[in-house]
Amino acid sequence: MRALTFDSFGGRPVVSSEPDPIAGAGGAIVRVEATGLCRSDWHGWVGHDPDIALPHVPGHEFAGVVDSVGSGVTRFHPGDRVTVPFVCACGVCGPCLAGEQQVCDQQTQPGFTHWGSFAELVAVDRADLNLVLLPPSLSAVTAASLGCRFATAYRAVRVHGRPAAGDWVAVLGCGGVGLSAVMIAAAAGAQVLAVDVLPGALELAQNFGARSVLQVPPGPGRAEWIGDQVRALTGGGAHVSIDALGSLDTCEGSIRGLRKRGRHVQVGLLPPESGRPVVPMDVVLARELELYGSHGMPAHAYPAMLAEIASGALRPDRLVTRTIGLAAAADALMALSSGTEPGVTVILPGQT
Repeated sequence: MRALTFDSFGGRPVVSSEPDPIAGAGGAIVRVEATGLCRSDWHGWVGHDPDIALPHVPGHEFAGVVDSVGSGVTRFHPGDRVTVPFVCACGVCGPCLAGEQQVCDQQTQPGFTHWGSFAELVAVDRADLNLVLLPPSLSAVTAASLGCRFATAYRAVRVHGRPAAGDWVAVLGCGGVGLSAVMIAAAAGAQVLAVDVLPGALELAQNFGARSVLQVPPGPGRAEWIGDQVRALTGGGAHVSIDALGSLDTCEGSIRGLRKRGRHVQVGLLPPESGRPVVPMDVVLARELELYGSHGMPAHAYPAMLAEIASGALRPDRLVTRTIGLAAAADALMALSSGTEPGVTVILPGQT
């Protein structure tokens, strides 16, 4: 198979020919039709994830067709169109038995614990538990964003944020997951304030339902400024605030921008290498705030989201702003070091 590989953290990835993966017992091999380029892939490439062993193939949100299955797989067959959550669960640990597979004790993650989807083929563990069958109407390009960004945003907004109609939801960082959160919160009837440094990202956020936008000046030390601006623009503070970027300023600023009894949801990664954010516990205490982390969504929760997509209430297809071939993926991945382009980039591994 053709795959994008790197053999040193931060080193230039290259397209190479690699042995085809073989489905293990209970697993499956998916022929990748489309795979999203996500900031989490960048974190892995620069060395922020301790699970990655070199050489490595990144990529963790994808859609494709089942190519083969291992022994014991009964629910899926070659030819099925599927996607998969970025957390592949074991099904037998305590969290899994409680239905919380997104925090599985023995989770595997394509693109992190093993080779990922920037390739023509990718292996999926425990296929019966982790694969999600796609409806015929959903294209592979659209479905490629569901496994990480859109599904993560869906659960962050609906399960943790829980905005009521008319509530203010602040979304800090309008990359793929942030724009997804904007769309999902707006569809729930919330008033959305989108926050970003890029005018282009804020323009997209308005297209996807943001009522108001806040452009943050570049540079560090903006947390208190962000909090003050969010509270002013929302008439006393957001009911829900989502840090979809993951930075020292956006994490602290998200908390400071909440009104009393508000809810902060942390979605953006905060690797220790980037520093530890300040959590203003005096503010948390005085306003009786709720703080949540949100780590994807289990496969069994996908039907509700897919139903909203099928109805047209949610339009993840509108988030995709460009598609590229595998040869262009190296430059696109490295370019994330200087920020993200507005919208979602999807890689087509079958394309040169």
